[in-house]
Amino acid sequence: MSDSASDRNSSIQVIDRLRALLDALAAEGGNASLKILAAVTGLAPSTAFRILASAQDNALITRDAVGHYRFGPHLQDWAQLAPGRSDLRAIARPIMAWLRDQVQETVNLTIQQDDEVVYVERATPSRMMRVEQVIGSRAPLHTTAVGKLMLALNGEAAVERYATRTHLPALTVHTLRDIPTLWKDARTALERGYALDNEEAEIGVGCLGVLLRGPLPWNAGLSISAPIERRQESWIPLLQEAARRIDMRLQGQTVTVDVGALWQPSVG
Repeated sequence: MSDSASDRNSSIQVIDRLRALLDALAAEGGNASLKILAAVTGLAPSTAFRILASAQDNALITRDAVGHYRFGPHLQDWAQLAPGRSDLRAIARPIMAWLRDQVQETVNLTIQQDDEVVYVERATPSRMMRVEQVIGSRAPLHTTAVGKLMLALNGEAAVERYATRTHLPALTVHTLRDIPTLWKDARTALERGYALDNEEAEIGVGCLGVLLRGPLPWNAGLSISAPIERRQESWIPLLQEAARRIDMRLQGQTVTVDVGALWQPSVG
């Protein structure tokens, strides 16, 4: 084999390995260590590090203070120029990362599917003690902040029908199971523009949630999850600003989420 052919094959191999590393990073929610990425791809850590260092030099990825890799601004810019259908997760990721960095807590993107919310994307902080929702996991609408807003969209009668269908299963002792109380909480949340989850889905976890208002084929929302003692209502303007930015990016887009490709364990 000539030297030029060998060089071409070597270059193609590097591209294949970079693609594998980027796929692994996406599978980890856009936030992963070198150890994880090397293990998932089967690459030697030294090889993975060299490829990632070059990708970092070209703004394809970034590396945070604790050494975790994230998608970089150049990839995010390219994603917005891709023709055809746009992936809601790709549109939301950079804004979710911005919000995560502001509050240093987990940010979740959810959509409604029937009587449940599905967690389709997340941005997690580097801190050791954090809330981490599994991408593809589900929860009953009435147990989550965003889900209660989704319930309220169709009025009191719709909430009553939902309660009749589901029997309002309790995930914790704090889950709202009384229809008038649930409707009052959901209606109030919709009127003020944000909702709270006060340990209703998981003991020790508190959430803030808002709806996305952009053109979408399903209801969707953005939330911050944190240990209840760390949750701050002062984050609400930041959460609303993140939702506004996502809504702006949704304008003129035909948006999809491949829910069927996500692992989907049910909560409750």
